[in-house]
Amino acid sequence: MGRPRSFDEEVAVARAGGLFAELGYEGTSIDDLVQRLGVHRGSLYSTFGSKRALYLRVLREHVDTLDHPAAPETDLTLLLRAAVERAPVDAEAATLVHRGLVALRSQLPSGTGEQPEAALARLLGEHLVRRATRPQEET
Repeated sequence: MGRPRSFDEEVAVARAGGLFAELGYEGTSIDDLVQRLGVHRGSLYSTFGSKRALYLRVLREHVDTLDHPAAPETDLTLLLRAAVERAPVDAEAATLVHRGLVALRSQLPSGTGEQPEAALARLLGEHLVRRATRPQEET
């Protein structure tokens, strides 16, 4: 029988989400995950299987949050990074990105005269501009 898990899996997933949003999938190493999550490499692999499996879980949970009315105020950095970085090369990530965009579009106000695709593009563009013009936080 293995030792009991010494970390909170949901906290680890949330921290991994922050790291993937900050550095992207390619920019996040296993060492980064081990350090930020505060888990041993073996625990990381035995719990999540691989960096990709952890990433897909993080992305799936993020996409699930986009299916409610507060979604347009959600930090969309992870979704945007996934759309640019992973969707072109990873079919599962592409499916999740598509699902996230559909969910997000469905939460945008209707009756504004703006087409849904244009409203979604505006929302995503505004998020990118805010991210690009926000001062870098001290780490």
